[in-house]
Amino acid sequence: MKGLLIISGLGLVAMLAEIFKFKKLLLPIVLLGIVAAYVFNFMEWRESMSISYFDNMIAFDKLGIAFSGIIIATAFFWFILANDYFEEDSNLVDHFALVLFALVGALMLTAFTNMTTLFLGIEIMSIPMYVLAASKKKDLRSNEAGFKYLIMGSFASAFLLFGIALIYGASGSFDLKEISAYISANNGNLPMFFNVGVVLMLVAMCFKVSAAPFHFWAPDVYEGSPTLITALMSTVVKTAAFAAFMRLFLIGFADLSGLWTGILAVVVALSLIIANFTAAMQTNVKRMLAYSSISHAAFMLMVIVANVRSNLSVDILIYYSLAYSIGSIAAFGVLYNVTRNGNETLDAFNGLGKRNPALAVCMTIAMLSLAGIPVTAGFFAKYFVFTAMIGTPYKWLLILAILTSAVGVYYYLKVVIAMFFKANTNEETIKLEYSNQFVILVTTVLTLALGIVPGIVAEMFSF
Repeated sequence: MKGLLIISGLGLVAMLAEIFKFKKLLLPIVLLGIVAAYVFNFMEWRESMSISYFDNMIAFDKLGIAFSGIIIATAFFWFILANDYFEEDSNLVDHFALVLFALVGALMLTAFTNMTTLFLGIEIMSIPMYVLAASKKKDLRSNEAGFKYLIMGSFASAFLLFGIALIYGASGSFDLKEISAYISANNGNLPMFFNVGVVLMLVAMCFKVSAAPFHFWAPDVYEGSPTLITALMSTVVKTAAFAAFMRLFLIGFADLSGLWTGILAVVVALSLIIANFTAAMQTNVKRMLAYSSISHAAFMLMVIVANVRSNLSVDILIYYSLAYSIGSIAAFGVLYNVTRNGNETLDAFNGLGKRNPALAVCMTIAMLSLAGIPVTAGFFAKYFVFTAMIGTPYKWLLILAILTSAVGVYYYLKVVIAMFFKANTNEETIKLEYSNQFVILVTTVLTLALGIVPGIVAEMFSF
């Protein structure tokens, strides 16, 4: 709870920076504030804090604190990586405030206990992201990305609100626990429009996590947005959306799993097939990573489909979110520095192994992790998902995931091949800021460390 309050306060401080003329101090203030938020978040894990006024709307239980910790840590690395993104003086305060308020919405999504808070969290997170996607004002692709994100995000919000209205109409409550109790008391005798409301909310959440066939906005938005904003979407936004997805369907609608798991299994299958085969045909690396994110969304949805009646589902999704976020920050950090000249195709990576061997090695480790190759964090993330699926009726989904993962290895290795086995087509030296070097190096080391000793995370987040 204190972490959420600190990040909210930082957003207000950012808005005052222009008036009181301390813009140059804003980045250090924000980084210190994020560290403080993480420390308080960690302390609450050991001794939970509760504000009774908020308890029927938002409550940071251990599930919420674990996902909040991942989001706050990822945001810390992102702000360091985005050091030069905040150099444009005229927009500096606006960008800081927008990112911080997007973080506020993300943290709310990890801990909501009420449908109202769910909707507020999604909108507080999404509206700043629409603006940030279009923040390259002179770039037509960025303007298009912001517009598409706004239209499709609004469309998804309409589904969500309609679903909430139908569920409220049947149960008479927005509270997740009361809705769950209503389902238990009336299971087998629920009105049809209640089930329709659950399906509408499922569709809305699939839009938010960009799962097929509700994914068509993601490649254009990821490609058109500034690279660092794409990194934010791919990590913080996705982690928050999955935390909300898990809380909504494994806690709120757990007793209706027979209704939604079959639908979700089809969504996962479509996501695996469409994302991996389409990614293999891409030449633009950002667009390839967009389809890759859809594939990873499918893996995280498989955990929810497995619906394991223990803390196993929670542990797996936490580990997967952490592994994916760290690998993505490393990958986008390298991508950002390699494509500064505007060339985002695979050709930009040609000969990178000779031009900057350290950067090429870091990108290789990030690609191997996203592909799920030992001994990286991504390997164990996928392994844990497979173990969860073995005991379910959806073993066919497990086989499909293994087969499509082989396709994933192909397009990730295309980047590695370009770096080490293709002739250098660009003699320009890549100059990295020390902040970028720090983030890329640390996230790469963490990707390897989580793959070598995956049990540490399981013990750290043991419930």
